[in-house]
Amino acid sequence: MAFRKKFNFKTPTNKNTGFGDNASNYGGRFINKSGDANITKSGIGFLDRISWYHTLLTVPRWKFFMVIFTFYFVVNLFFASLYMAVGIEHLKGIVPQNDLDKFGQAFFFSVQTFTTVGYGHISPSGFLSSLVASIEALFGLLSFAIATGLFYGRFSRAKAHIAFSNHALIAPFQNQTALMFRIAPYKNTNLFDAEATIIMGIPIEENGIMVNKFYSLALEMDKISTLTLSWTLVHPITEDSPLYQMKEHDFQSIKGEIIVYIKAFDDMYSTTVVKRTSYTFGEVCYGARFIPMFSKNEENTQTILHLDKLHLYEKVSL
Repeated sequence: MAFRKKFNFKTPTNKNTGFGDNASNYGGRFINKSGDANITKSGIGFLDRISWYHTLLTVPRWKFFMVIFTFYFVVNLFFASLYMAVGIEHLKGIVPQNDLDKFGQAFFFSVQTFTTVGYGHISPSGFLSSLVASIEALFGLLSFAIATGLFYGRFSRAKAHIAFSNHALIAPFQNQTALMFRIAPYKNTNLFDAEATIIMGIPIEENGIMVNKFYSLALEMDKISTLTLSWTLVHPITEDSPLYQMKEHDFQSIKGEIIVYIKAFDDMYSTTVVKRTSYTFGEVCYGARFIPMFSKNEENTQTILHLDKLHLYEKVSL
């Protein structure tokens, strides 16, 4: 109740947010800096709550290739063990020197069968070894089809190549102050009809219970035709703003979060792409302004977007 009295918060303008109302049951921020929901699911088995397709499309590149390599290595180890169990003498062309050499040649025969390369140096002889080889060949074809589909899916998946500034700022704006943060496209993509939505979430005491309340923050400009340079999104802090009368120590002491949604049309993919992030009140810098991040070249023939300046700001007095 103290928050409501001090800052005169009005009725929330965003009731159906999907984040829940009970602040005592909510831990940490609502949205991570990466844009993912800060939620861990439990109550069912791990395999039931994981979509492997989504996971393999979104994991970092090095993890994806590590999964492919590990799967490839383990499968060939398994089939090499089967060939050893059937009998190495049923693989024609193997000239073993010792047990390790036997397993090594069985392993590389498995690699040839799994990849359907088949150099012809080694071939199965007998029913069991031929059965194992035929099963492995089929398994290899299916595995490579799935791996190729996943690789293509990762390569072709539409992404919003938009970077956010590390901090949001409370900056001077038209004889008042405003909440600002900056975004910029960082790839050679063409984004059109970019649209921004900002929601502020804050816990407020009501009847002795802390509840989450969400407020839509009006922007000076919430849509632009083309996103080619940086775009500084500005929420003027007027008397109608829930941030009105909040000072620097309030941002440091109150637990709140500013959630940002960006939507744009990518003409290369011919689809709408979405990017999101959030800023906690602790990530809001009070009394600062962004340093310009684009300039003209020496010949005055082209504009240069300095992406390394996206996060740079300077302190100012309010």
